[in-house]
Amino acid sequence: MRTIARRLEERVPLAVRVDLCSLDVRHRTDEGLTENVSTHGARVVSSNPWKLNDRLNLWCLGGDFRARARVVYCEPLGFNSFAIGLQLLASSGEWK
Repeated sequence: MRTIARRLEERVPLAVRVDLCSLDVRHRTDEGLTENVSTHGARVVSSNPWKLNDRLNLWCLGGDFRARARVVYCEPLGFNSFAIGLQLLASSGEWK
């Protein structure tokens, strides 16, 4: 019998511009757009790929939300477009 993996919390559709900044200073800052968010995660579309388990800082450009996050997946969507799943490890502020 197969077990179906389910999220523990519901994601809310929300399009917010964000900055993604690797904790590795050798990498440049990247801009993305959220597709959905929750208290502990977000799906962000970016023009650059990220590696599994990369750690980064996320800043909401239109509000006061900030988070330290970990990349849990990165899927190609098309030419120069990637869906990035983020686990939010610590956060403050509100999505706006």
